[in-house]
Amino acid sequence: MSVIGRREAILATGAAGFGSLFAEGRQKVVNRARLKQSVCRWCYNKIPLAEFCRGVADLGLTAMDLLPPADWETARQFGLTCSMGTVSAGTIPNGLNNPSHHDTILKAFEQNIPLAAKNGVPNVITFFGNLQPGMSEAEAVGNCVAGLNKVKKLGEDHGVTICVELLNSKVDHQGYQGDHTAFGVQVIKAVDSPRVKLLYDIYHMQIMEGDVIRTIRENIQYIAHFHTGGVPGRHEIDDTQELNWAAVSRAIVDTGFKGFMAHEFIPLRDPLTSLKEAVVLCDV
Repeated sequence: MSVIGRREAILATGAAGFGSLFAEGRQKVVNRARLKQSVCRWCYNKIPLAEFCRGVADLGLTAMDLLPPADWETARQFGLTCSMGTVSAGTIPNGLNNPSHHDTILKAFEQNIPLAAKNGVPNVITFFGNLQPGMSEAEAVGNCVAGLNKVKKLGEDHGVTICVELLNSKVDHQGYQGDHTAFGVQVIKAVDSPRVKLLYDIYHMQIMEGDVIRTIRENIQYIAHFHTGGVPGRHEIDDTQELNWAAVSRAIVDTGFKGFMAHEFIPLRDPLTSLKEAVVLCDV
């Protein structure tokens, strides 16, 4: 995931053709639903939120990712859960590895985790942050653990999972510290809370380390949420991409995973047609 950054330039895909999916019909395409699928809002920002919620619900999805609290009610009006809330608890560069950000992150969670629980939002997001000059990895791990220890009881008391995202530092987020699964797992193990887990972004981890199916199987207990995105380019998860997304989806389901996998690719074609195809592909 990336919530910030290159949005405006790449969202030129726009809403052109959005209505064409409605013209095709509103038939739901989710049939097996063994894997709960969601979709990240930012990839479709050119489509008004209410219209997008309607289109997503028509596909048979039940959730939408990366919505701020102000949008949770709109999604709920269309029968959609916000599967991952954005609550200003740090940013990609300014995250848990720097203790100077801990108070800000704590305040954001204190304000918004109770609100998330009230609105049925199961997860909220935060970040590891960018590498700090002169800071060893061991010190960074310790800082992340200390920051999460300050907030984990909030998640535990309200039944909301705090998710820390793994991102690539090779293409999209140079300098990001949490760019390998091993780093994230080390932190989550040390925090040792059922309400502090990883957001395993498959797009980002395919770029950094590959071997995603084995990695997911071996670390599923530390993962609460997944994101998709085609590699290379972060576009449609189709046969132009290097991963077999149906196989990845089956591997996730076979672990017994009960959380959400949210599509976070930037469509190059008709936006909801591309989303529809992705949903069918991953409905394993």
